[in-house]
Amino acid sequence: MTTDILVKAIDVTKNFGEFRALDAVSLEVRKGEVTCIIGPSGSGKSTFLRCINLLERIDAGGIWVNGELIGYRRDGNRLHELADAQIARQRRGIGMVFQRFNLFPHQTALENITEGPIQVLKDNPKVARDHAMHLLERVGLADKAGNYPAELSGGQQQRVAIARAMGMRPNLILFDEPTSALDPELVAEVLDVMNDLATSGMTMIVVTHELGFARNVSNSVAFMDGGRLIEHGPAAKVLTQPDSPRTAEFIKAVHR
Repeated sequence: MTTDILVKAIDVTKNFGEFRALDAVSLEVRKGEVTCIIGPSGSGKSTFLRCINLLERIDAGGIWVNGELIGYRRDGNRLHELADAQIARQRRGIGMVFQRFNLFPHQTALENITEGPIQVLKDNPKVARDHAMHLLERVGLADKAGNYPAELSGGQQQRVAIARAMGMRPNLILFDEPTSALDPELVAEVLDVMNDLATSGMTMIVVTHELGFARNVSNSVAFMDGGRLIEHGPAAKVLTQPDSPRTAEFIKAVHR
């Protein structure tokens, strides 16, 4: 496997009963790059992210992150599911930011960020707090360290969620429509933080409807529809001169 490929998915298939949510999806993401996944609702975008992060088990194909097969170990030609502890270890290197923030409501912004490093990574509490404060400064919320999620706006909560993902020092961060639950005036503050992350070299896969962000920040764009990867290429090419008529139809509809 090429060493600069951080994420490699080959023929990933996922079924929910009789419904095929992912149909032989293959995608590569290089280290330090941002890939945006676009497409209509129900096209499999979020399911694909959840498979990368081991929140869903795939039914066929394979996903490698940093050269390591995710969720399974290979024994000759046979695959064996990993134990929960091994899956938890793999998941540590993959941050995820959800649409609905998923912050712990009983913890302050600072505590939300330090929980994982202290409990999972076994960081020294003072070191974890210092790092969390640095991350809160980075997302512009150092003055909100003692606030609980209910005391924060949606945009502020999402910025804390991004800082929480960064607190685990991941190799990769997955974003599942991180701005879709926000009021329009709060979207820009979250996208600014994501842009800063991208500039710093963080590898990111972003499911989004924000085509402006995809155009300005991402290295590549993938279009999904009906559980299939229809098109993947440089952002400028896919968003302005797509090869697939279905991609062009979707982009035109979003711009209406």
